Formats: sequence, C-alpha cells, structure tokens
Amino acid sequence: MVVICGPTGTGKTSIGIELAKEFGGEIISADSGAVYKDLDIGTAKPSKEERAHVPHHLIDIIEPNESFDAARFVALADNAISDIVARGKLPIVVGGTGLYIKALIQGLADAPPRDDEYRKELEAIRREKGTPYLYKLLTEKDPKTALKLKANDSTRVIRALEVFHSTGRSISEIHKEHKFKERRHDALKIGITLPREELYKKVEERVDGMIKAGLEDEVRGLVERFGSDAQALKAVGYKEMVRKLAPSEVEGCVSVEVRKEEDVAELIKRNTRHYAKRQLTWFRADKEIKWFEYSRLKEIKKVLADFLG
Repeated sequence: MVVICGPTGTGKTSIGIELAKEFGGEIISADSGAVYKDLDIGTAKPSKEERAHVPHHLIDIIEPNESFDAARFVALADNAISDIVARGKLPIVVGGTGLYIKALIQGLADAPPRDDEYRKELEAIRREKGTPYLYKLLTEKDPKTALKLKANDSTRVIRALEVFHSTGRSISEIHKEHKFKERRHDALKIGITLPREELYKKVEERVDGMIKAGLEDEVRGLVERFGSDAQALKAVGYKEMVRKLAPSEVEGCVSVEVRKEEDVAELIKRNTRHYAKRQLTWFRADKEIKWFEYSRLKEIKKVLADFLG
C-alpha cells in the first residue's frame, strides 16, 4: 500500500493520479470532507474527469448531516483495500486527514463506543446553551482534556463528555494508556510539500477559485437542506460561509460575523493556512514519511518502484 499525504494545496491528488496510472493503482481518499455528498467546491474533490481515469473510493459516500469518524473510515478503507488487492491493483491512500491515515496503518486506541442517547442530550444542551457551556461542564469533569481543547470545538468536547459519562475516566488518560495498536498495514508513506510562500499562494488561489466557482451558493443550498449545524459544515471553507449566511444560527458568530465577500474569502484563507500548519506539524511527527516537493515526481516514482520491487 502507498500513502500520499501532506498539507492541503500541495498537489497530493495530482501525484496520486499519476502514480495510479503508472503503477496500476486505485485511490482511497483519506479526506474528512470528501466523504460528504454535495460538498464539492469547498473540498476540492477530484473532478469527475479525474475520477473517470482512475477509480476513487470513499468519496461522496454519506450525507452532510451524518457523523463520520476514524473508526468508520478504517472499516470502509479496509474493505476497499481488500477489494483493490483482490483485483491485482495497488491501493493508494491519498489525503490530508492525519488521524485517518494513522488509524488505518496503526489501528485505533481502545475507546468506549458512542452513547447515542447521552449524545442527543448533549446536542440538545449545545443548541440551547452553546458549546462554551458544554466546555465549562468538561472543565469541571475532565480538566486535563479541557485544557487540550478549544472551547468552541463541539465535536471533541461532546466526545470527551461522552467518554467520561460512560467510563468515569478522562479520554486523555485512555489515549495515553493505549496509544495506537500494532501496525495493521505495510505502507510506503510519501509526503508532498511546498515552500511556505508557494503553499500560501496556492491556498489563496484555491480559495479565490472556490469563491468564483460558487461556494456561497453551494453552502446556501446545504444550509437550506440540512441546517447550519450539519456536521459537514464545520469544515474550513464551509463554517466561515455559514457565518456569513446565517450568523444568528451559528454559535459565537456575534463577534466574528462577516458580511462582505472579500471578508469571508480572507477568513477562509487565514483558516486554511492555519489548517495547513497543523497538518504539517502532525505529519512531520511521523518519521516514516519520505518528503518530496511536488516537482520531484520522477524521484517519487523511483522510490515507489523500489518499494514494490
């Protein structure tokens, strides 16, 4: 198996497609946004033409208001890998969601399953009193985990409260105790990077392109169909546009409300740059990753050929 990873905007998709064409591969998307149907412009999914040339898996598989996590990704990716290998093809995992990739290769830490009933209670509280109120509850029950989370990160705050409710233990302690399991797949990991200034320029160009392509209309349609608090709309590029379109419905928007097209574009650019930094920090911690700039495709192909023998 081959993994193509790295920050957003570095050209991972193009590299993955080139490798798939040359080495007889199929692509498994490891992108937490690409799994959602109808999130097309803001996720920069491979085009229909690109997907016609090379089979892609785990794209457009769930509705925007459905939950999706690393455990579900691993289960679906394992099925795709088995199918691809059975047909004599090479699985190529391409994406920037580091947790998904790590969980796929090394397994997940043992953690209690979802408690849907308690989660519904927490969601009701969030809608009525806001995520900061839930965060305050977490600081009282599990202060160690609370220190590691942002007060407006509803997904992780709710999960931490859920785990504490189910086990009476801190989710931080559980993760520290279990870490990740033994290796599940033998994989060549290739990281794609760019000089910082070039990366930031590509981020700005990508965001400008998304705005011109109709990101606002896409988000407006999603909000009308699924509501402003749909899980998928918490992604960078979507949450900022939601704040523009429906600020009264989004938590914490009074102080960050955006009205002008250029304001929301700049906000998305800034948040995307921050996201790229976090991605790079995550992947740099993995010493197995072999790093290449996008332009070094020939070298990447040689490394892959050597790996495959």
